[in-house]
Amino acid sequence: MSSSDRQRVERVPGARRARLTPAPGTSPEPVPADDVQDAAPVAPAGESGPNDARLRQDVPPHY
Repeated sequence: MSSSDRQRVERVPGARRARLTPAPGTSPEPVPADDVQDAAPVAPAGESGPNDARLRQDVPPHY
C-alpha cells in the first residue's frame, strides 16, 4: 500500500480541526440516503408511556 492509496490530513487555515481527504474509491459528496432525519418515530406531546413517570424521577448517580 503506497502513501497515495491513503487518506491525508489537510490543515484548514482558521479552523480548529484538520480535514481528511476523501478515501480512495469514494466520492466526497454525501449520499442523499444518509440525510434521512426522521428514522425514529416520535410520540406526540401529551401521550406518555408506561415508564415515563419513573424516568422523570430518576437522578443520574453523579448528582
